[in-house]
Amino acid sequence: MGQTLSEPVIDKHSTTGGDERYLYGASAMQGWRISMEDAHTTLLKLGPNGESAFLLSTTATVARRRPILGEKAYSSGYYEDAIKSGFLSADAHLREKPEMTNDSSGCTAVGVLLTKDGTAYCGNAGDSRCIISSKGRAIALSTTTSPRTKLSSTASHRANNSSLPAEKQVVTAHPDVIKHTITADDEFIVVACDGIWDCMTNQQVAQFVHAKVVEGKKLDQICEDMMDRCLASESELGGVGCDNMTVVIVAILNGKTEEEWYAHVKNVAEETNMKSSPTLKKDYERNFEVSDLDIDADGTTSAIIKQALQSDEEEAAGVDIRADALEGNVAAAAAAAVAKKSEDN
Repeated sequence: MGQTLSEPVIDKHSTTGGDERYLYGASAMQGWRISMEDAHTTLLKLGPNGESAFLLSTTATVARRRPILGEKAYSSGYYEDAIKSGFLSADAHLREKPEMTNDSSGCTAVGVLLTKDGTAYCGNAGDSRCIISSKGRAIALSTTTSPRTKLSSTASHRANNSSLPAEKQVVTAHPDVIKHTITADDEFIVVACDGIWDCMTNQQVAQFVHAKVVEGKKLDQICEDMMDRCLASESELGGVGCDNMTVVIVAILNGKTEEEWYAHVKNVAEETNMKSSPTLKKDYERNFEVSDLDIDADGTTSAIIKQALQSDEEEAAGVDIRADALEGNVAAAAAAAVAKKSEDN
């Protein structure tokens, strides 16, 4: 998780914007971490073809460099190829920086490109995530994979087999890209860092946005409320709710005015029983006792439980973990989850 402060920095840096196709709200908060590593970019007009782009990264270099726009594939309309080559180009740029030579931390990045013809291309490398809400149902636009969870650093490249192409490396900047055709049922897109997804599932994020619209909140306010909801009350909770947090919410107008869009999302919330905020993943009272299990001294199993509980499918499979284990005894919870899944199978 990294070092934490004695008190969280809860100042929010929020922005809003919009045009005839999209509205967006974005916000970032340092939280308990000793520095703010997240960076994001919101571009309603990306290039000559009228695309929009929303990018979030755990390094400002990637978020601000706009690597995709300069790719030949982009100007030719091959957006998936442009995203893949753009991520690799950003990685190469990082590795050329002298200050990155001995930096083994790496970074993650997720971005969604919205074309003028109504297609969304989402590229992701790491554990940030992107969803789209369609009639109240969260649809994943990105996949979280392990151990490919860091945009490659110089040290990571040395650890990999350099004779293999980027997409075959164990740790790689080569992104997974998901294509989605936007329909009249699609309401909004959420791009967020792992500080949010550690605490909320895809569907909980979608429900949270709907519930806040019912309360009369605007997109930037919803981003701020989501980060506050995920923020840990103290820093001794195993990292859950202690990370940097960034959220970008993009409203898909589909020909509606701003007022009509908010009214539409409110109606969806009422029709799908999402008028109230969800109980978050980190707050669940689980019925699987893990308090007597040993905790791995080096925490090597913590990644297992983190990956399992970030997945809606894994939760549906019956991985029952108490919230105190999730937040504190993460390694023990991982062992319990593995044992429980083995029993179920």
